[in-house]
Amino acid sequence: MAEIINLRMARKARARNDAATQAQANRAKHGQTKAQKQSAKREQDRLDRAVDGAKLDRPEE
Repeated sequence: MAEIINLRMARKARARNDAATQAQANRAKHGQTKAQKQSAKREQDRLDRAVDGAKLDRPEE
């Protein structure tokens, strides 16, 4: 026989889990020093330039 679950409790547990995941992402994003944010931005810009430079089809300018 299948296990009986309370859908309200399951829905609330999933919402708590989603909220905890979002909170962890926010802590990682907003809990950085200014130097860390600048370093991350420089790294992302460098990666963007590397990807743009490796594209095979370049638009006509």
